[in-house]
Amino acid sequence: MTDKIRIDDLAKPRLTPAQEAAIAYGESRTVHLTVDAVLGAATQASGLDDFGPDDFRERLELWLSEMGKDDERTGLGRVSMFDDCVRHAVNRLRIHELLRRHPEIRDVPIERPVIVVGLPRSGTTHLVNLIAADERFRSMPLWEAREPVPDSRETTPPGGADPRWSRGNRAWNALQSTLPLMASMHPMSPDHVHEELELELPDFSSYQIEWAARCPGWRDYYLSHDQTPHYAYMRTVLQILQWQRPRERWVLKSPQHLEQLGPLLATFPDATVVVTHRDPVSVIQSTATMMTYSARLHYRHTRPEWYLEYWTDRIRRLLESAVRDRDRLPANRTVDVYFHEFMADQFGTVERIYSAAGLEFTAEARAQVAAYRDAHPRGKDGQVVYDLRHDFGVTPREVRSPFGFYLDMFPVREEVQ
Repeated sequence: MTDKIRIDDLAKPRLTPAQEAAIAYGESRTVHLTVDAVLGAATQASGLDDFGPDDFRERLELWLSEMGKDDERTGLGRVSMFDDCVRHAVNRLRIHELLRRHPEIRDVPIERPVIVVGLPRSGTTHLVNLIAADERFRSMPLWEAREPVPDSRETTPPGGADPRWSRGNRAWNALQSTLPLMASMHPMSPDHVHEELELELPDFSSYQIEWAARCPGWRDYYLSHDQTPHYAYMRTVLQILQWQRPRERWVLKSPQHLEQLGPLLATFPDATVVVTHRDPVSVIQSTATMMTYSARLHYRHTRPEWYLEYWTDRIRRLLESAVRDRDRLPANRTVDVYFHEFMADQFGTVERIYSAAGLEFTAEARAQVAAYRDAHPRGKDGQVVYDLRHDFGVTPREVRSPFGFYLDMFPVREEVQ
């Protein structure tokens, strides 16, 4: 039986000793949220200094300035942002250096990928991990997403773990120590298949930062700029990964693609697109709860009402864009997946996707997918109980009311009453 988990301290967290220690550590460190400080630290850490085209500096400056001006951000929140930006900048240096030494990488084909596109918290992660269990597919585990190009100064001992995997595992263990309930909401183990959106971060774009910070200024900037160049950058990093470890086809996924179908299809014109659908209320209550829970480390006040308002608006924007651009999707290579049907028949859902992708669902592939499904039942790490009324002071009907345009178009089952 799945353990039910009730988070009853979202508004006024009761900090664990590990959380108190993490916050104290953040207060003990001083970081300067400036472009020069980040790039200087990246140069020192990598031994490289050529970042390539410098248009990224404007975007990095916006990230850092919005965090620096936020008095609610804790010391740990500032340190986390600084360290993440340094990691992205180091990745940018290594990517640029590798491409300089091996320009042939830009000719590596990325053909007929299967791309899962759907709301966050709508089953996209489980679905992409199911498909990725088929070893013919090339997917991207989190450890590789965090550091797509290895440090040329490091070596992997015979039979040992890649140093990048080891760093990813330490990060996962630290997260479980400070935010133990994240495993029940969004597993981040190093081998977990991750979003290719991570590969836009060395170019300092994407909506990913919205999951790490309160940054409406960045949201407005991002939405007002054409993302096609950043999708092209991401594709180039995929070429690097394909060059390093080839497979027959890629399986990718990201909710951001819902509002970027134009750039997505310009970048991957021969893709099979899998669109997941779920009751927006389920998505919003899950997202707002997870974000409020994690805010106890990075913000002085968790402000559940802020996350509910922000992510209700954000999910609406994603869906409005998806509905607006629906006719861009290739009819013969688009598969709609409804959450309730997926949960009832995971195997049948995967079969439909393979059919649309023109890929044989072989006996070996069936066994690999089934093995993953059986080893990862829903609620394996416990199931969080979500309560809009108690935790956020609203009813499901109120949250659902702005989404008639979407619910009238797609037969999504209401999950929350």
